[in-house]
Amino acid sequence: MHGVTAFPLSMSTEGEKVKVSLLRGGKSVELRLTSMGLNVGSELTVSQHQGGNVVVVRGETRLALGSSMAQKIIVEKI
Repeated sequence: MHGVTAFPLSMSTEGEKVKVSLLRGGKSVELRLTSMGLNVGSELTVSQHQGGNVVVVRGETRLALGSSMAQKIIVEKI
């Protein structure tokens, strides 16, 4: 997919399907996110988006992320 622009998960919209392309924030943040199942390449559906806070669905799992954490997850539309 050429010409795809990556953006922070916090800028996504409800119902949008995205793929994780980068985790920012250092090793501790990366370990925390990967332990929750958010790896580079993970496909997510944005379930709710309120004031920067985001709820995403990955498979059968729903994850609630605060705005600062959602800022560190860089995604692309799929």
